[in-house]
Amino acid sequence: MVKWLFSALAVAAMMLPAAAQAAPVYVIRHLERAPGDDPSLTDRGAERAQQLAEVLAGAQIKAVFATATKRAQETGAPLAKRLGLTVTTYNPRDVDALAAAVKAAGGPVLIVGHSNTVADLVARFGGEKPPPLGEQDYGTLFIVHDGTAQVNRIDLN
Repeated sequence: MVKWLFSALAVAAMMLPAAAQAAPVYVIRHLERAPGDDPSLTDRGAERAQQLAEVLAGAQIKAVFATATKRAQETGAPLAKRLGLTVTTYNPRDVDALAAAVKAAGGPVLIVGHSNTVADLVARFGGEKPPPLGEQDYGTLFIVHDGTAQVNRIDLN
């Protein structure tokens, strides 16, 4: 399944003009979380965070951004570890600062958000705004292609 997802990412990238392939922004909602105020990921969420790391291992990710919540940090951590990066914390209320950090990264990035921020993040980075995510929507990776409004969706299910 992971090979299929990686192949889908590669095919999606090949369908774009060369300039648009320069710096896709990958946006995902944190994965399945336990109950509570600042919960960690569930076992299923942690498993899918590892799957996300496998899917994006060859995507030349330059930076991983996540909010300060445990669930967002834990979603991005396996990919960051695999690539020798650290998860950079961002303030979801300061999207301009996040956009500057994404630009400074100089290449593809992963942004881990929340059900109430993912659609706006996709739109902020130039993609067509998707419908809002529900509380039980986990595992959809949005790929915003630099310089276009095109957004690809990959479901990690």
